Amino acid sequence: MIGTNSTSPAISVVMPVYNCEQYVSMAIESILKQSFTDFEFIIIDDGSSDSSSEIIQQFKDPRINYLRNIVNRGNYQARNHGMEIAAGKYVCVMDADDISEHERLEVQFQFLESIPM
Repeated sequence: MIGTNSTSPAISVVMPVYNCEQYVSMAIESILKQSFTDFEFIIIDDGSSDSSSEIIQQFKDPRINYLRNIVNRGNYQARNHGMEIAAGKYVCVMDADDISEHERLEVQFQFLESIPM
């Protein structure tokens, strides 16, 4: 497992969720099983009326920061809220119906770190 040794995470993964009960579990698992481990995972349930909230709450991982909007405010508002509270050096956008490759965060982090500032 690859990560960094700082007090704030290297990456903040922000994932809005709205009525994605069919896919959200696989999306969450694909992030939690990353080869790069130095991340926080901000999941914003944007007022889902299906079982998305219950599925999300079954995951017990200290990297997850779960927020729930009582009413749906829209994907961009939920994503922006997640970005506002993100503590990572970089922000990674994830959708609730996507599955990330095992080394996604590692590859993205190494690429961004290789760019001279």
